[in-house]
Amino acid sequence: MPKILGLEEIDALFGAAHAAPQAFRAPAKKKAQPCDLRRSSILTPDQLRVVTALHESLARRLAQSLGAYLRVSFEMDLLAAEQLTYREFVTRIPEITYFASLRVMPMHACLALQADISLVFPIVDLVLGGSGADSIEPRELTEIEQQLFEIVVRLIARDLQSTWAAVIALDISFDQRQQYTQIHNLMSPHEKILALSFEIRLLEARGTLNLAVPAVIADALLRKLSVRWSLPERVTSAENRRRLQERLLDSRFIAQLCLPPSPLKFRDLLALEVGEIVPLPFACGQAVHLNVAGKPMFHAFPVRHGIRKAARIERRSSVAATNGLVHANGKEYQ
Repeated sequence: MPKILGLEEIDALFGAAHAAPQAFRAPAKKKAQPCDLRRSSILTPDQLRVVTALHESLARRLAQSLGAYLRVSFEMDLLAAEQLTYREFVTRIPEITYFASLRVMPMHACLALQADISLVFPIVDLVLGGSGADSIEPRELTEIEQQLFEIVVRLIARDLQSTWAAVIALDISFDQRQQYTQIHNLMSPHEKILALSFEIRLLEARGTLNLAVPAVIADALLRKLSVRWSLPERVTSAENRRRLQERLLDSRFIAQLCLPPSPLKFRDLLALEVGEIVPLPFACGQAVHLNVAGKPMFHAFPVRHGIRKAARIERRSSVAATNGLVHANGKEYQ
């Protein structure tokens, strides 16, 4: 039999319906944001930190080796380390430039090297024995100039191999000079590369040297860097204590057998004469301090062992330094 609601019950239902939250409210529209999947593998802050540290050491190494080879002041700094597509890298290259490929084995890959033409001519002039200060209008390199600058590129490849050797073992060598019309075919336009940009200051010349590391090499390098530098091996506290104990056991400390410090008036010190005896507040049969590295560690008696002077340890001294006072066995000494 259906239940018939009274007037009060009906009013209560309507009141509850108005007080309840609107459960059937239309859901809020989600805001969609564009996502560029080509930028998804951008360097993380940790990766950027270790890549920067590694190639800053490369810049220092090249500054020393090239400066010694050219016999001039050679400065080189890392400007940027970033991930780009190869197409983005190529769009930054001027038409008149030096562009070469370096062969990387055993990966059977090539990385690209680009140097501003404003750097190439002074370096070639220095290799030929000139001053490197003559200004030359930008132009294409002759075959002889290319061969001379190739020597410098081989030095760069050698130092790059030595720098990476701490992380990954690769054989890097000069491959060939690439013409501007050929550089687009060296890698896929959409390939994600590691772009390294260096600033070089040579006499009055200034320019940039850029390296484009292909994905197959960059990924292997980043994996090795993450394992070697980002996640250092943790040493347990017990292992630390053991190593510290081993080092301390082989350490040497100066030991001195001396009376405890005793305050004397400066007036008494000035009145001292040769042969006078200075009374101290200690009995002759009382143990003295055996200081280790200047700190009282033991109470001991002076003895002789054969022809050697020695100390017979009586007890360990309870030492604490507080407010400029040394406490030993309940007594305070200034």
